[in-house]
Amino acid sequence: MDEFDWFEALPAGHRSGFVAVIGKPNAGKSTLVNHFLGQKIAIVSPKPQTTRTRIMGILTHTDAQAIFLDTPGIHAPLHALGEAMVDTAINTIPDADVVLFVVDASQVPGDEDRSIARTIRNRTQHPVILALNKMDLLAPNRVTQHTEAYLELVPECAGWMLISATEGANLDELLASIVAQLPEGPRYYPDTQITDQTEREIAAELIREQVLRLTHQEVPHAVAVTVEEFKERENDVVYVAATIHVERSSQKGIVIGKGGHMLRQIGSAARPEIERMVNGRVYLELWVKVNKNWRRDTGQVARLGYTPPDR
Repeated sequence: MDEFDWFEALPAGHRSGFVAVIGKPNAGKSTLVNHFLGQKIAIVSPKPQTTRTRIMGILTHTDAQAIFLDTPGIHAPLHALGEAMVDTAINTIPDADVVLFVVDASQVPGDEDRSIARTIRNRTQHPVILALNKMDLLAPNRVTQHTEAYLELVPECAGWMLISATEGANLDELLASIVAQLPEGPRYYPDTQITDQTEREIAAELIREQVLRLTHQEVPHAVAVTVEEFKERENDVVYVAATIHVERSSQKGIVIGKGGHMLRQIGSAARPEIERMVNGRVYLELWVKVNKNWRRDTGQVARLGYTPPDR
């Protein structure tokens, strides 16, 4: 098969395009994208601002290819990292064929929701779909009030739907609505490609996910992970060496734990996730390094991989 054969033999009316997934922190954007793709490409946690970069998820069906761009939650940034995250999300909007505005319908709109809605209106004339997420947490007597409050924020022509990303409620209907708004076009990626992330990048995020899960207070937000080595060794074992970066010595002590207990726990939890990704055995080594106040240093933020994409 020729390497370009995947461009050919598309059905008439094939739709394709980019879908910017936009919303405030913890609205459920990554959970939603993971559900659409049927596998984890973006880490999730109950802690806000888990997603820090733009993550591409490619969903290919016979009649369509939807390219989801999962973005960091838009918030009022407090440091250089936050600014890079917000810039990443905002810069994703103009070139998207569809904007999927994900909100937490269990709460009434707040200042962040209103600000995001203004940003969307100012940066795109393409279709906007409002995904009213967390319907499973919305009291029945609040449905009309909350729905009408969010609908006031978006253009009159926007589609909308109550959904639950965690329970899968109405997600097939939402996906159909998204695909219907995509323009007719070719496939931009091969049928088998799910994301543009490398295995090294995914491994780093899977390690950070376990730090988020196992540590508390200020530590999760101060952590970044870089993978220094990712290679297959003898006996089909993939060797992964990674560094967990923190901002202060006290945080380093928490991540390592007494006698190295916490670091071993992080490694033990992350290794099976990486093994699922590579479909094989993994030997994982972790180190912890202090990068003083790295989130406030634009240079360090960029070196740790959080430079916003070009517009």
